[in-house]
Amino acid sequence: MRKLWRLVVDVVFWSYERGSLPYDLLVIAILVFVLLTPRHWFNDQPRLHTPTAAGQIQLIDVDTTTSVEVFRIDASLLGTPRRTLELEKETHELLSRSVSSLHGQMFQIVQIQPVRAADGTVTGYDVRIKPTH
Repeated sequence: MRKLWRLVVDVVFWSYERGSLPYDLLVIAILVFVLLTPRHWFNDQPRLHTPTAAGQIQLIDVDTTTSVEVFRIDASLLGTPRRTLELEKETHELLSRSVSSLHGQMFQIVQIQPVRAADGTVTGYDVRIKPTH
């Protein structure tokens, strides 16, 4: 039992000399773990920016006097609900990337309002934006 405990202590505190057989075996074990472990075990998949399908972002209203535009964004494009600041940032990036009239334009998000279905689930967001100069 004492030998087993000593082995565990040596491995945890990495008390082997460089170039020794146990040191080399531990390095190989770490490399195998890092290189062969599936990514989905750690939920560390890169976020791919898939192009938006037609109808997922719609311009639904334009107020010509105040230059405010209202877009309806499908909730599936923004993922799970977050804090307001994160939702606003992600919405701004999505609109900048997906709406051709907003490419390279400066705009401010004035309001984000959830659109709910009859059962109360969020199906989309109405986003009011105003161009800034």
